[in-house]
Amino acid sequence: MFSIVPDTTIRKMFGGVGVFRHGLMYALATSDGRISMKADEQTISDFEAEGCEEWRYIRKSGKSSTMGYWYIPERLSDDGDALLEWSLKAFDVALRADQKKTPGQRKLRD
Repeated sequence: MFSIVPDTTIRKMFGGVGVFRHGLMYALATSDGRISMKADEQTISDFEAEGCEEWRYIRKSGKSSTMGYWYIPERLSDDGDALLEWSLKAFDVALRADQKKTPGQRKLRD
């Protein structure tokens, strides 16, 4: 599904698979087959407008937690152009998040 996004790789994690580009995770396919993408203050409204929910997981303590990923609209499964657009936006979110880290913590170097 994400082969339309250049330089994308897949890696097992969180009981599902992480979707990466240039070492930055921008999407997550959960063990139940649902897909979520990274979102921030610039893109959350896109997910909300589509009626999407934020991805949550249960910690060992039993508490619910989030990591800034939102489930994608189902329509993206059948629309490659829209999926590419949303994927690139999610990667931009991952880039912005990476740039906020200290230089030693960043995945991408300037």
